[in-house]
Amino acid sequence: MVEFQADHMALSRTRTSRATKAAPARSKAPAKAGGASLQATKAAQTRARLIDATVRCLVKHGYANTTTPRVAAEAGLSRGAMMHHFENGAAMIKATIIELHEKRLRAFRRAAERPEDHDVDTLVETYWAQVQKPAFIAFHELAVAARTDKDLGAILFPLQEEFRERFNALAETLFPEWREAPAEFELAMSLSQTILEGMAIAVQTGAMDKAKVPPMLTYLEEQICKLMPRAEMRSPE
Repeated sequence: MVEFQADHMALSRTRTSRATKAAPARSKAPAKAGGASLQATKAAQTRARLIDATVRCLVKHGYANTTTPRVAAEAGLSRGAMMHHFENGAAMIKATIIELHEKRLRAFRRAAERPEDHDVDTLVETYWAQVQKPAFIAFHELAVAARTDKDLGAILFPLQEEFRERFNALAETLFPEWREAPAEFELAMSLSQTILEGMAIAVQTGAMDKAKVPPMLTYLEEQICKLMPRAEMRSPE
């Protein structure tokens, strides 16, 4: 188990004091709605900045070397400013995992929301492009670390289950043409996810030559086409 300390990212039980969080009132006059809205916007932007910095650190340094000072420096903030938005490392990691899941759902929705783009080769290539991005690399780094880090696993695994449920529900909505073949659709989705994510990891680690990717993608497209309901079958060009 890895404890969160001043120089380590993973999952602290320490808390910043309430006093450091409470800013003294500058005026007794009631805050205007516009000022409160602007403050909330700035806070959201800072949180997003810190999450992006966490992702970059995970990609560049790995989970074990993603420390709070390193994330703060990557974001261009002091550690104190960072702790104002996330009370500890666990809160930041959880927010990062949630955002990584949200990015995957947004990308999936964008790729599938137009029925005219539901040809198999477009969807496979779009998914493949997604798993080349830093967000996937960062998530894989967290997933591997969670295998032996119980605190991290306690955060990641429930969020993974929630993500799968949301992803499956979204897929059923976006792909009505598969409605008459639910078992085949589930197999096609699992096949795509397993092969594409596995290939991405293999390429990243040097276990697979990039030259083998195009024929693998073509083969995957062919197998998905075989699973499609006949009335909707579209062979990749």
